[in-house]
Formats: sequence, C-alpha cells, structure tokens
Amino acid sequence: MKDAGFLTTATRHGGGLMTAAAAFPDAPLPWLDLSTGINPEPWRGPRATDEALNRLPDPAALIQLEAVAAAAFGAAPERTAAVAGAEAAIRLLPLLLGVRAVEVVGPTYGAHAEAWRAAGVATRLIAPDQAAASQAGVLVIVNPNNPDGRLIGRADLAAMARARSKAGRWLIVDESFIECAPDDSVSDLAEPGLIVLRSFGKFYGLAGVRLGFMLAAPELIRRLRALQGDWPVGADALALGCGAYADVAWRRNTQAALIQRAERLDTVLTQAGFEIIGGTSLFRMTRTPLADPWFRHLCRAGILTRPFDHTPDALRFGVPGERDFPRLQAALETFA
Repeated sequence: MKDAGFLTTATRHGGGLMTAAAAFPDAPLPWLDLSTGINPEPWRGPRATDEALNRLPDPAALIQLEAVAAAAFGAAPERTAAVAGAEAAIRLLPLLLGVRAVEVVGPTYGAHAEAWRAAGVATRLIAPDQAAASQAGVLVIVNPNNPDGRLIGRADLAAMARARSKAGRWLIVDESFIECAPDDSVSDLAEPGLIVLRSFGKFYGLAGVRLGFMLAAPELIRRLRALQGDWPVGADALALGCGAYADVAWRRNTQAALIQRAERLDTVLTQAGFEIIGGTSLFRMTRTPLADPWFRHLCRAGILTRPFDHTPDALRFGVPGERDFPRLQAALETFA
C-alpha cells in the first residue's frame, strides 16, 4: 500500500474514497464503498428548487420539517430540532450540558468520546453491562451500536432513562441506525434527562445532505436552537427531509428490502469464510483471522470496507445495492 497513513484513516471511520483511490491507484473504477453503512439505494424525491437555493432558508420550512420528522419519530415537535447531521449535535452537547464526567458504552464510534474530551470533560468507555449502574452525569449509548449492531431493548432503555432523570443525570441515546430496529426506539419518550439523536442520511441514503435531529426537553431544544442560529440546515435538507419522512410506504418497503439484502450478504460472506458476529440491516460485522489481507485484497478490487484498530480480526461490510452484489461476490472468489 503506497499510503501507510490510509489504514489509520480507514480504522477511524468509514468513507474516504479519495484517500483509498490514492493508496490503491490501480484499483478498478468506480469504487464500491461498503465502509459506511449508508443505504446504497436512497430515497429519490425532489430536491430544493433553484428559487429555494437562491435565498436563505425559510423559518417556516424549518418548522414544517421538524413537525414532519417528529411525526415519523412519534415525538412532539417542540422536542425536536433539526441539526446539520447527528454529528453536529454530538459536538454541541458539551456546550449544552454542564457535567464533569461522561461515560460512553463501548466499543463504539469515536465521535462521542472525542467531543466530550475536546471540551475538557472526564470521559471513559464502559462495558454494556456497566451502563445501568453508571453514576456519571452523562451516559451515552449508541443503539443499535456502531459498528457491531449491539441492541439494548426499548424497555431497558426506558427504565434507565427514568432512573437517571430522577437522579438528575442525563442519558444520551444515539439512534442513528434505529430505522433498522424501529420497535426499540425511545424517540417518543419524554423523560426530562433523555436526549435522543437521529440521523437522516444513513437509512435514507442521503448522507451528503447533512441532516439529523436532536430530541430532548423543550428548554434544551430552545438552547440548542440559540446555539445554532437561524439557519441550522440548508434548502436541500429541508426539501428532502420533508419529502422522505412523509413517505411512509417507502420507509416500510425499504426496511423489508434491507433485511433481505442483509441476509443475502450473510450468505455471500459466510461462503467466503467470514464469521458474522453482529450488525444491522445496513451493515454486517464479521470476524476473520485474515482481516488485514482481506481488506487490502478488496481495496485492490476497488471495494472499500471498514477495518478496526481495536478489533484487528474484524471487518465491517455495508449492505450492497442489488446491482453491486455480483462485483462483491467476484472479488470474494478471487482471494488467495
């Protein structure tokens, strides 16, 4: 591999096709990105009009978007605020919550711990079985978890949220992949100390739009809006979000289709010698003693997956679109 730094980048998060292409210049084009867990078959509704792009976003359109999204989440509009991707809310939370200690249930993706540490807050990772006993001012749970798909049931999370609220502590539940397990969402709960983060781009396949939501007590939502200013998201986010969240039939059909494709991916990967150890209907976590050779082999075939420094025998595959299965299967069959 020409760029030794590429592996470091690849283990931090998915994506980075330009860096991958520089590291593997002979790989066939176009690259197939299976590193992120983003739906490869996105919602295809209308984007913003030229007129909407030519002016500042209308505050009334933001109110409409938040109302449509809240209805899809089963939440109240006054508890729902749009943000420029769930990542934006993650970075703003330390400014909103004055706490001295944070615990993050891990292993999980690094943005949560990074945000709190950057703000000077004592932050540590804890195991899932330690979550219920956490005494930290803030407890963060990604549910379903990224990257392994670990899922805590709704009833357990609801009980945890009630207990922490009574004790004056916060519970942050990152539901960026919850469309893969909708029955376990806690977005509709109204505990004072519960904060829920939602992602638009992953399930709807429109990550570049940079749209997400924070659900919390109205007072916290007002403070978030004050931090973000008058235009937290752009015209495309307003148009695409309103259209997609209102499309109930597409959501249901896509949830069913993703389950079928994930099962097909399991079959393909198992036949190639991978052990399936977790995931959601948007990605599968695998184990193999040859994770690094497999990662490099697939890169040479123009297929980007996700390796991990904390679990060197693991490799994560996003669920491909229907037309991409033959390319993945061909690459898997040529490994030597």
